[in-house]
Amino acid sequence: MLDFDEELKKFQPSPEVQEAEDVIYNRDLTDLVDVMQELIDTDGER
Repeated sequence: MLDFDEELKKFQPSPEVQEAEDVIYNRDLTDLVDVMQELIDTDGER
């Protein structure tokens, strides 16, 4: 039978996954909220 606590102790995340997370979290991406905020800001200037 599996001992989950022991298996968790042995767990090592994949380096590729860590690299992908770093790239994703460190990018400054425009999301829908940013777009909507820009539309609201530019609409008020008219």
